[in-house]
Amino acid sequence: MKAVKLLCAAGLLALTGAAQAQEKVVVYNWTEYVPDGLLAQFTKETGIQVEYATFDSNEVMYSKLKLQKGTGYDVIVPSTYFVSKMAQEGLLQSIDHTKLSNLKHLDPAILDQPYDPKNQYSLPYVWGSTGIGINVDEVDAEGITSWKDLWDPKWRRSLLLTNDVREVFHMALRINGHSANSTNPEEIKQAYELLKELMPNVLVFNSDAPREPYLAGDVNLGMIWNGEVMMAQEEEEAIQYIYPKEGAALWVDSFAIPAGAANVQNAHKFIDFMLRPDVAVQVVEYLGYTTPNETAIGMLDEELRTNPVIFPPDEVIAQGEFQEDVGDEALALYIQYWEKLKTGR
Repeated sequence: MKAVKLLCAAGLLALTGAAQAQEKVVVYNWTEYVPDGLLAQFTKETGIQVEYATFDSNEVMYSKLKLQKGTGYDVIVPSTYFVSKMAQEGLLQSIDHTKLSNLKHLDPAILDQPYDPKNQYSLPYVWGSTGIGINVDEVDAEGITSWKDLWDPKWRRSLLLTNDVREVFHMALRINGHSANSTNPEEIKQAYELLKELMPNVLVFNSDAPREPYLAGDVNLGMIWNGEVMMAQEEEEAIQYIYPKEGAALWVDSFAIPAGAANVQNAHKFIDFMLRPDVAVQVVEYLGYTTPNETAIGMLDEELRTNPVIFPPDEVIAQGEFQEDVGDEALALYIQYWEKLKTGR
C-alpha cells in the first residue's frame, strides 16, 4: 500500500510539474519593443513564463508563421496591413474580448478600422510614424523638409533607409503624388524608377535599431521611426525628427494570436496585461511611440504628452497616410521591385 501511495504521489508530482511546464506564453515581437523588466513583471504577477523571440520586419514574421502554418507562437505583433493579410489566410484566430478587462481603456477612434473590423483578430499596441531622421550638428535642418531632399546627390553613400518595402515605396509614391497604398502597377513601377535614382545615396538598410547608426555617427540623415528618435535623444539630443511635407508613413502595430497558438488562455492574459494603463505608460516612456490607451495618456507627464515627436499634431496625421493591405498581387509586385532595388539589378 505504501508503494502504491508513493507511486500515486510521484504521479501527482509529475502531473503538477507538467501543468507548471505548460504555464508559458510564447511571444514573437519587434526588436526592442518591450520595456526592460516588463516581461519579468508579467511573470511575477501571473506565474506565466514568457518565451520571447524577435523579428525586424513584417515580411520575416509573416514568412515564419506561414511556413509553420500559424504555430510556434502565442502572441505576435504585426503591422496594420499584415493583420488583414494573415487573417484572410487563416493564420490568425479570433480574440475573445470578454477575457480582456483592460480593453475599455483603448481609444475608440483607433479601433474598428478597415484592416480589422470590430478588432476580431487584433488589438492595437502602439502606433507611430516613419519620417526623416537628422543629426542637426552635422546637417542643416532648414534644408531638409521633404522626402525629395534625400535624392540630392550630395548625400551619396550617406543615407539610412528602413529595411521595409512599404515604407521605402511610401516615399516615392507620395513624391509622385500617389497613395502610399497604391495597387496600380504603373504607379508602383514609377515609384521603383524614382527609388533607383536614390540608391547611390543609400549607405545602409536598418530595421533592427535604426537609431544606432545615427548615434555611432555612421549616418546623419535618412529614414527613421519616431520612437527611435526618442530613444536616441536620451544619448544625443542632436538627433531630431522631421515630418516630411509629402506626408509621413503612419502605422499601427497590434497584438494578434496565431491560429495554431498552443497557449491561448495565457495569450489573452498577456495581451490584457499589456493593455493595462500603468503598463502602457511604461511602453510610451521606453519606446517613445504613441499609445492607443486613453487612460495611459492622461497619466503621462506633460512633457511627454505634448511632445510632437510622440504625439503628432492633427495636421501631420491628416497629411500622412496609414498603411493598408494592398492585396497579394500588388504586394508581390512591390517585393519584386524591392529585391531588384536591393540587388542593384
